[in-house]
Amino acid sequence: MKDELLRLPQVYHPVQQWEEIAHNMWGKVTDRNAYTQRAIQFTGNHLEYGLYMLRVCDEWPISTENAFTDPHLNHRAWLGHAACALAFNCPEDIVRQAWSYLTDEQKLLANKEASRAIAGWRRAYIKDRGLRHDVAAEMLPGFDT
Repeated sequence: MKDELLRLPQVYHPVQQWEEIAHNMWGKVTDRNAYTQRAIQFTGNHLEYGLYMLRVCDEWPISTENAFTDPHLNHRAWLGHAACALAFNCPEDIVRQAWSYLTDEQKLLANKEASRAIAGWRRAYIKDRGLRHDVAAEMLPGFDT
């Protein structure tokens, strides 16, 4: 079974432990316009953006586990917001605003970088924890294994 189809058990970490907090992901800035312009340039450069996505996956083990095991979270969006927070302490609401200024091609390329980083994180996470696909649960719907 492909790793991307394996549902990961959700892991919660206290918000005080999330690395993203120290990088202003949920904070405020005084010069929103300057941050918005920088976020437009940064997110529009999929190669640099993608490198920071990989850094988030490597450098923020608590935040990534908390985010990527949450089945209700948009993982690509979270990772893009996190990459901007790591790169220049940009709050996520500014990244959302900047995203609307990108071309469809820029969005596609950025999403490919995010998907690639997330897939790599998932492969390593599954391997490190020895997780396996639950075939019994798939074959016996409603049966609690």
